Amino acid sequence: MPEKEQARPLAPATYIARSDEDEAMSAHFTLRRPRYLKCCGVTAALFLILAVVALVLFFTVFHVKDPIVRMTRVQIPQLAQLVANRTALSGGANIIAVAEVSVKNPNVASFRYGNSTTRIDYGGEVVGEGRIPAGKAPARRTQRLNVTVEVSPAKILVAPRLGDDVAAGILKMESYTKIDGRVKILRIIRKRVVVTLNCNITYTINTSAIQEDCRSHVSF
Repeated sequence: MPEKEQARPLAPATYIARSDEDEAMSAHFTLRRPRYLKCCGVTAALFLILAVVALVLFFTVFHVKDPIVRMTRVQIPQLAQLVANRTALSGGANIIAVAEVSVKNPNVASFRYGNSTTRIDYGGEVVGEGRIPAGKAPARRTQRLNVTVEVSPAKILVAPRLGDDVAAGILKMESYTKIDGRVKILRIIRKRVVVTLNCNITYTINTSAIQEDCRSHVSF
């Protein structure tokens, strides 16, 4: 019996072999763990940097800014004759008003707009209307337009306030311009922009001078 018991393999030998193998595997993963953590950290940092850069670009370069529309000049050459004579011009023809409108585009992409209109009101009535052809304002530039508005003398002469304005030496009119367009950046960001321009136009009868006081409003 003692001889048979000595012939049995010793359990500690197998246990020790497994222990060495486990320690080797543990050491292997322990050495590689910092590399995994380092790679994950670098990847996370890169994603964070890209996200911050994209956010900054979105709120700066790629942010759609308001186009600025101004009426810089208005000329109505025949208005002095109409006021002086207090009668309609020959043949009842309309008189021509020429307005210079500027469209300033502060964006990094062109501002394209469709056909627009400009109207002139006097005494609460529309006395003239003109059209602005479709076009575009280049990126970070100002587009200047000459708008021709046909004004009806008959509508001015029948306005109840004309007598008082002539006595005061001034005619006060209003103009309304609406420009509907779009800004498209890198074919990704597209935004519709509607600009309205309201102006108070004061015409001094003695000097034929015209002054404009305009306010613009932008909606998306």
